[in-house]
Amino acid sequence: MRGCFLLAGLSVSLFAADWPTFRGPNASGVSPDTNLIEEFGPGKNQIWKTELPPGHSSPVLVGNRIYLTAYAQDKLFTFALDRASGKVLWRREAPRPRQEKLHKSNSPASPSAASDGRNVFVFFTDFGLLSYGPDGEERWRVPLGPFNNPMGQAATPVLSGNTLLVPCDQESGSFYVALDKDTGKVKWRVERPDFTRGFSTPVLWKAPNGRMQALQAGSYRLVAYDVETGKEEWFVRGLTWQLKPTPVIDNENIYVLGWAGEADPGQQEQVPEFGEVLTNWDKNKDGKLQRDEIGNPKIVKGFDELDLDRDGAMGPRDWQMYQAKRAVVNGVNAFKLGGSGDMTAANTLWKYEKSLPNVPSPLLYQGVLYLCKEGGILTALDAKTGKVLKQGRITGAPGAYFASPIAAGNKIYTVSEEGKMAIIKPGADWEVVKIVDFTEPVNATPAIIGNRIYVRTHNALYCFGKTS
Repeated sequence: MRGCFLLAGLSVSLFAADWPTFRGPNASGVSPDTNLIEEFGPGKNQIWKTELPPGHSSPVLVGNRIYLTAYAQDKLFTFALDRASGKVLWRREAPRPRQEKLHKSNSPASPSAASDGRNVFVFFTDFGLLSYGPDGEERWRVPLGPFNNPMGQAATPVLSGNTLLVPCDQESGSFYVALDKDTGKVKWRVERPDFTRGFSTPVLWKAPNGRMQALQAGSYRLVAYDVETGKEEWFVRGLTWQLKPTPVIDNENIYVLGWAGEADPGQQEQVPEFGEVLTNWDKNKDGKLQRDEIGNPKIVKGFDELDLDRDGAMGPRDWQMYQAKRAVVNGVNAFKLGGSGDMTAANTLWKYEKSLPNVPSPLLYQGVLYLCKEGGILTALDAKTGKVLKQGRITGAPGAYFASPIAAGNKIYTVSEEGKMAIIKPGADWEVVKIVDFTEPVNATPAIIGNRIYVRTHNALYCFGKTS
């Protein structure tokens, strides 16, 4: 049966029970399902369990298929599973010409797949892009990289009509590329020299003129690109220097969360202009700063990270980015959507700067914005004002959090890296209803669709629902 999700001005015509990308429709994390089971867990209301190699990518569900990526030893894989039984229908190995540096919390298979209902599109930091047809036949491949990102790439490609959007932010050489989904040919490419490493997946918004825009959060700015041309339509400033979470939107506003090291309130510092430090430190007068020329021990200690282009010296761009990095403040920002050019002053609604998650994306559900951070601390904010409605610990599920919260059927679902899933009654006075223990690590964000709950652990993919 065909259906249509209508979300924030974005009309996505797919199966009525599809979860076509990271966090479902437009990365919102919200499922339309209401008739969900309340008791489930390993062995309880378990429809099936399929053992799989590890990977941080989240399950994507379209039609009768589930797609996800994984890695084993030095190999990279794309899997297609039967949605009803969990049976592996096919597995395809991707080329791996290199093994790039990864943060310990990342994996070689972090970006989730995207699907148009028939074909699947995957991205690996150690290769680039591939597309497969429904039977696993390779349709096209586009090598990308290598990437100058000490953490590894993690943003998920996103489909808008026939256009596949791929953000590739890194310490130097950042770019945004759009490809024809059927041929893999580049439709446009935009360089992003003022952006450093970033991991945020784009969200889509249909502007008042009827044109689709890709909203991309990155270092210091959120930019709206015209999907068909790549033109930068409008932007807002005020973001932190490293964006991991994916924004969420409603019909009028966008909510952008960002936390990065040494950018909490009170940690900012005034950094002198590059010309001034050259006068004082540039002993060989080459217009750059080598490590042994720098007279600040803190900068010397962080030199390898501040030398963004890895040329052995801090040049003008490296220093400019260091200045910006030391000036910004972490926060979750609410902005109005739309406009032309710099819309920071006109579109800024509010900013909340405390108790912020590192990786998990925010959840906008029933007028409340939820933030789930390390230690199992859940914060509920009024989406209109940014006022704190309630902040507390998810009792029974402490520890680190990587997966993002999702919602369905008047319930919120969070899952810690330890594998403890909390089922939470939403609202201004949210409360924990139940804890489900999967007894192994979880990094992937669960999916809820078709009255079933899909949870990927380190070693398996589970499907829960009514068994009779």
